[in-house]
Amino acid sequence: MTAAIQFENVTKKYRRKLALDDVSFEVPAGSVFAMLGDNGAGKTTSIKSMMGFVRPEKGSVNVLNLNSKKQDHEIRSRVGYVPEQPELYDWMRVDEIGWFVAGVRQGDFYDNFKKQIEQFSIPLTSKISQLSKGMKAKISLALATSHHPEVLILDEPTSGLDPLVRREFMESMVDRAATGTTVFLSSHQLNEVERVAEYVAFMKEGKLLFVEKLADLKNQTAELTITFSDSQYPDPDMAARKIHCRSQGRQKQFLVRDFETEESLVRQINGQQGVEACRVTRPSLEQIVVGYLSSDGTELVPENTASSVAVSPNVANQSVSENDDSTSE
Repeated sequence: MTAAIQFENVTKKYRRKLALDDVSFEVPAGSVFAMLGDNGAGKTTSIKSMMGFVRPEKGSVNVLNLNSKKQDHEIRSRVGYVPEQPELYDWMRVDEIGWFVAGVRQGDFYDNFKKQIEQFSIPLTSKISQLSKGMKAKISLALATSHHPEVLILDEPTSGLDPLVRREFMESMVDRAATGTTVFLSSHQLNEVERVAEYVAFMKEGKLLFVEKLADLKNQTAELTITFSDSQYPDPDMAARKIHCRSQGRQKQFLVRDFETEESLVRQINGQQGVEACRVTRPSLEQIVVGYLSSDGTELVPENTASSVAVSPNVANQSVSENDDSTSE
């Protein structure tokens, strides 16, 4: 399968902080790919590396077979990008900022922009400075998607949107992927991600812990609730990889992965001393992510797989520094 985005052994530091630690993965073309993780995990640094806004000390990042260090301007001409905190010219009207960016995009950009703005129920003659945060977010989305980008990169794209618009937007990403657009998103809205993503990657403290199909992740992960006859019994032996454990009285809950079958796992645990009952449930994506975030890391083994754009009108002028001292992810 063709990869739209490729990370190969990428390492990036900000001063003494290791933002990306030997990260390798691929994003299949035409997929909806979600990168998950806590604040500071490395998600935003990954995105900025794709766009060429930061440059790794080691490794390479390719987008559409273009190297982000050497061909960053061409990448930005073929990609739609919504940063976590988009910047807009507040003194412009909505129609003016669409016209301004259309000068770079050309084609049917402006007509598409107006259609999206009308769908968002935003008056074209409104001053951007007078709009709410949610309306500004909608304008940024329209600017990023009105030129039919081959890859759409979204960093917390639905922040500030009301629940209905947020849901409609996330579901529209599936339609875009169906037409061949690759969608890469970083989001804390895990319920929406679970509905639309085909692939998920999880970052923690700069390390990539896993990248795989969402369906496989959910099929290979389970939550065990084990009731003991006494709270003093140790953790049972089990043929599964423990991600996280929490205790309450005589019960322990384990988030586990990589087991053969639910039946064999329960049978193994029920046969051990002190175990009164063992129940298996399938966790949601949110429960899986919380489990990884809560883990102390002892059971976690990273599973690496192998001209200007923009959303904001001045994204083309963002500088690239080899010695970026930012403390962003």
